[in-house]
Amino acid sequence: MKRIQVTALCAFAAAVAFADAKYEANWNSLNTRTCPQWWKDAKFGIFVHWGVYSVPAFAPHDTNSVYECYAEHYANPKRWEKEDSAFPAYHAKHHPGKSYGDFVADFTAVDFDPAAWAALFRRSGAKYVVLTSKHHDGFALWPSAYSPYFNAGMTGPKRDLCGELTEAVRAAGLHMGFYYSLLEWRHPLCNKNDIGKFVEQVNLPQLKELVTRYSPEIVWTDGEWDYPWEVWRGPEFLSWLYNESPVKETVVANDRWGAGFRGKCGDHYTTEYEDIAHDGEASDSHPWEECRGIGLSFGYNRYETTQQYLSDEACIETLCDKVSRGGNLLLNVGPTAEGLIPVIMEERLLAIGKWLDVNGEAIYGTVAWEKRPKDMKKNRVYFTKKGDVLYAIVFGPAEKVFVPGAGEVDSVTLLGGDRKIAWTRNGDGIEIEMPLFRQGAAPCEHALVFKLANINERRIK
Repeated sequence: MKRIQVTALCAFAAAVAFADAKYEANWNSLNTRTCPQWWKDAKFGIFVHWGVYSVPAFAPHDTNSVYECYAEHYANPKRWEKEDSAFPAYHAKHHPGKSYGDFVADFTAVDFDPAAWAALFRRSGAKYVVLTSKHHDGFALWPSAYSPYFNAGMTGPKRDLCGELTEAVRAAGLHMGFYYSLLEWRHPLCNKNDIGKFVEQVNLPQLKELVTRYSPEIVWTDGEWDYPWEVWRGPEFLSWLYNESPVKETVVANDRWGAGFRGKCGDHYTTEYEDIAHDGEASDSHPWEECRGIGLSFGYNRYETTQQYLSDEACIETLCDKVSRGGNLLLNVGPTAEGLIPVIMEERLLAIGKWLDVNGEAIYGTVAWEKRPKDMKKNRVYFTKKGDVLYAIVFGPAEKVFVPGAGEVDSVTLLGGDRKIAWTRNGDGIEIEMPLFRQGAAPCEHALVFKLANINERRIK
């Protein structure tokens, strides 16, 4: 009883301290903030890239650079200036005479069912959702006063897409967040001479509008690369977000606030298709999140094939890889202009959820194991830890699995099954014999998870 009381008092004291903290508009102060625990425990979120770019839904999928495969960059002026760009040729063939603005009429969201989306995301095992409230094209998915003629409430769907999905996601018991692009390719003030006016008249008030209207628990900025953080005035917004906003105690903000500034600020750092390596112990030093699509594009690309999509197993292994190194996975889906999530994406999410139904305790609320081997990905054996329990997540066929540095444990069991697991101590590690199952009799597909209980860290050599 005393132990429970002390724990409760400590948690209460921490909450009070968090609520009373005041953050000044500078990085030294803002970087003292601790990332809210709910986000660190969640591990898995769904990214949704949806907008006017979902109408043409085109990007090459056979280039060497994944960034060239982003269909959501259809309106990027740099793509249209290149002589060898595929975009002008594609547009001339399929949409002759149309401007990008003409696509808005076809962004109908006529089949958008927010409750169905939220139900799918919940079944996938995800704990949070991040919707592109406004991408680089400047089209807002809510009736924003600061994009008065280019938003989903005024034209196109003529619906508050942000509001509808927020309500459905929360009703499903998940956390809701918004992606927000700091830059706009089409805005007359978003240029070198007028960028200060753009930030003052559009970005800062629009970000506050999103937060005060919908109370998102994630603010995920992007498009920061053209100007330093001093121009975007991120510290000014974040000090308001952390001190005064309706979500000041639970909100999570990322690190995309200025050119060359990723990995230096924010509640969590971000990687994108593994463009920043988090090897060794570096991943333990600060919360981080990998974002990527199930395919090569974030926005819907009608020309992607199964060759570009991760398999069910690859999706699950990607999640395990990131979590085993202390990160979260924000896995993207790109709906059609009508609001339908492609069936192949739905199948992938359901496969992840089915696996998590059995093995979720090895993912949610875990941390990276400090003694994890550096060749986890090569061996396809990943480790996570929760208290004095170590989990070994094993992909691929093997007769035995060696857990180096595990020292001594009290028991080894298989999640989702009652099969007795044979194991022995071998030096400073544990060797586990892989059980054999008749076809379809294993507790799950793709990867088995072994639970090593009561690891005695003091006895690990």
